[in-house]
Amino acid sequence: MRNAFLETLFELARDDDRIVLITGDLGFGVVTCFMEQLPRQFVNAGVAEQNMTGLAAGMALSGKIVFTYSIANFPTLRCLEQIRNDLCYHRANVTVVSIGGGFAYGAMGATHHATEDLGIMRTLPEMVVVAPADPVETRHGTRAIVERGGPCYLRLGKAGERVVHQGPIAFELGRAIQVRDGRDVTLISAGALLHTALRVAERLAEEGQEARVLSMHTIKPLDEDAVLKAARETHAIATLEEHSVIGGLGSAVAEVLAEAGAGTPFKRIGLPSSFSPHIGGQEYLLGRHGLTDEAIVPLIRQLLERSKLFTGSSR
Repeated sequence: MRNAFLETLFELARDDDRIVLITGDLGFGVVTCFMEQLPRQFVNAGVAEQNMTGLAAGMALSGKIVFTYSIANFPTLRCLEQIRNDLCYHRANVTVVSIGGGFAYGAMGATHHATEDLGIMRTLPEMVVVAPADPVETRHGTRAIVERGGPCYLRLGKAGERVVHQGPIAFELGRAIQVRDGRDVTLISAGALLHTALRVAERLAEEGQEARVLSMHTIKPLDEDAVLKAARETHAIATLEEHSVIGGLGSAVAEVLAEAGAGTPFKRIGLPSSFSPHIGGQEYLLGRHGLTDEAIVPLIRQLLERSKLFTGSSR
């Protein structure tokens, strides 16, 4: 995802000198092309994320289209006041890009685990929150963000994420992508767990259960129509996210279902609201926290059993 974002941003910046990339003193192995070929559109703000965000706000209010870039929690939590007051309050055309959402930097410990960022950023007024699932969605998302303008949070993986979409997709901010249809349960995923959601759906299909799979690449604004359609047409809904179950995708979907009085059996699958006691690679940490298809399939089975009890039917 990181490379897809930078390649797309570079393509756009070559044709639009208003686009500026500001890094917090990192990423030089992948931003070198941008830095060398578009030096007047590149700034290294140093390890000073609060200053980086203030600088971005000033440039945006002067007509620039600005992207700030750093890893995990540093371009978000370290400078949250500046994001709220400088970017959101002024509706500044700045996209905060976080590289390494979830456990991508798992070996570096809890300080680098980005597991609360979606919840925090989606509470900010004027902020759009985007978490693409693969490099294809990332390319579309980057272009859509530039076209839209205004404050945005773009949460990306680090590198090596699988390509899920093998053909053209209809990408629109605030509109989920249905990757697979099904009538028994809907799996709604954000970020790179889309691949896991599809594997879960395949395993359920072997047992005779058909799962609809939605890529909810935009957490805010959420595609409420897709959620309510799933509530009408399938018997249960589960959300999958590499994020705390508090505040992120699961909370957003739960809010929609509760306010609509949908009554659909529902489960949030994600991380507990605690610091991970484990350190290691991303796949290892996902396994330790039950975010694998092997661990998720039994949870969906239980959810489907709940749906039978809830409806009083044998479906």
